[in-house]
Amino acid sequence: MNEITHKSLRRFNLIMGTVHFFQAVLMLMLSLTWENIREFRPQIVSNFLTFNPDLGESGALVTETTNLFTLPFGILVSLFLFLSAFAHFTISVPNKTNAIYNEDLDKGVNQFRWYEYALSSSLMIVLIATLFGVFDIGALILIFVVNATMNLFGLLMEKINEKKEDVSWLPFIYGTIAGLAPWIVIVLYAFGNSDPAEVPWFVYAIVGSYFVFFNLFPINMILQYKRVGKWRNYLYGERGYIILSLAAKTVLAWLVLFGVMQP
Repeated sequence: MNEITHKSLRRFNLIMGTVHFFQAVLMLMLSLTWENIREFRPQIVSNFLTFNPDLGESGALVTETTNLFTLPFGILVSLFLFLSAFAHFTISVPNKTNAIYNEDLDKGVNQFRWYEYALSSSLMIVLIATLFGVFDIGALILIFVVNATMNLFGLLMEKINEKKEDVSWLPFIYGTIAGLAPWIVIVLYAFGNSDPAEVPWFVYAIVGSYFVFFNLFPINMILQYKRVGKWRNYLYGERGYIILSLAAKTVLAWLVLFGVMQP
């Protein structure tokens, strides 16, 4: 295998960005032309308490729901991939951003990766949550922010361990806790009141595939900081993140998009 260099990573990012971009364009076309996908627009709501004087002897607080907007589901799935394509192109086209990317790699840091993950993966988990019935705007905002926080802990992990032999794993631990929280909510909605035999196949496919990828990303980080074999070179782990990102986003994006075709 050829040695991994800044130049080879630049070329690799260009290729991965192109793959993301063409998938995003195809997904956008399907979202605009395929009737089932185009018309799948979950209703996002807001729940709040109001006082009803007619309940009980002296009235009572009751929960009311108001419709806020419909979510352009298919278009947002394509946006998930467009964000990834944009990030790859941003760090691979020769400019100041590319120079910062290369300088950071030499320090064992990639801030662009974590900021992009904070946006794209948080958008995807919100879409998955709505697919499983989470429609409350407050819950969706919390899911987005907590998932973004998980990725920012990844950036903090790299920042505080920059060029250090004695690794602090606290950001890794806290990030793992934050990352699990949205999925506890999703699993509760997906399986909480269902006969497992009646749960659609795509539910198992999404949860199962995400569980696999959820563990592969931290494994890649652990191998980097444990300096195991080829992972002693930070650039090898960086390429691992790029490959995992493409695989995870491709699988999840298409599973989620075609999940709207299921009952």
